Amino acid sequence: QVQLVESGGGLVQPGGTLRLSCAASGMIINTYTMGWYRQAPGKQRELVTDRTSGGSTNYADSVKGRFAISVDNAKNTVYLQMNSLKPEDTAVYYCNARHRAFTSINYWGQGTQVTVSS
Repeated sequence: QVQLVESGGGLVQPGGTLRLSCAASGMIINTYTMGWYRQAPGKQRELVTDRTSGGSTNYADSVKGRFAISVDNAKNTVYLQMNSLKPEDTAVYYCNARHRAFTSINYWGQGTQVTVSS
């Protein structure tokens, strides 16, 4: 019923940029805290950034100043702008929605691969 579909991943050189998109259906993103997580091989899934419907954001120290989360409520879509990419940013990136009233309700996208390599 609820579906989050990520797109925009791919191969990019160090220092390059990518913008990931997460298109939501079956739910309205402005009633959720939306976030991006990533998981690199051999590592745990980690929070990259999230954003409440009120606009409050959190960023992992490793991406602060380089990444930015944004939403387009008209398109029911959340974005992750990634600048100055580093090889250590290589991971599968996942979109997440967490219900603000019922916080145990979480939805995940299928993930999109980001590879930063020369």
